[in-house]
Amino acid sequence: MRAAYALSHRLGLSPWDKTGPAADAAFSRMLDREEVDRAAPFGRALDLGCGTGAHTRQLRERGWESTGIDNVRRAVDVAILRSDENSRYVIGDVDHLEGCGIGSEFSFYLDVGCFHSLRDEARMAMGRGVTALAAEDATLLMLCFEPQRNPLIPRGADVDDARRALPGWTLLDARAADTTTLPPSLRRHSPQWFRFGLN
Repeated sequence: MRAAYALSHRLGLSPWDKTGPAADAAFSRMLDREEVDRAAPFGRALDLGCGTGAHTRQLRERGWESTGIDNVRRAVDVAILRSDENSRYVIGDVDHLEGCGIGSEFSFYLDVGCFHSLRDEARMAMGRGVTALAAEDATLLMLCFEPQRNPLIPRGADVDDARRALPGWTLLDARAADTTTLPPSLRRHSPQWFRFGLN
């Protein structure tokens, strides 16, 4: 799936980057919940599989010290071009977070469609990494498609898949995503938001 993701960026086929203002508003409401019990500046945030950095930039604009990580150089190059000088991006793998130079003490993790494309061993490694680098009050917000067998799209993940990879975390909420803001190519896969808090 990683090779397919890299190829998609090379060909300019990235529908997840084209969700528009309505999607931004829906995502902003999700972030409101993360910030309600925190005082600004909110702390360190890590955008897992940041792609071209749209969510990383939005987090920074809202007062987070945000970092984006992605293993596709072309996507990160675009993210850097679109960002101001205070934005930070790292080329690296989400299943090798420790030691890749992103730092630690993250209060918030955002995963918009990264975890659900990983193989089982990579999911477990990502879970270990986010736990090792988390601050005491950390939360994690994850968007996943429902599990499926089509080899041409991400394999998807359900809440039990996420729980297995995050044994030190508690599920705080699981809800269907607002698909009215998504392009048709993504809408049919019944995306869900999972929200976890570190134990």
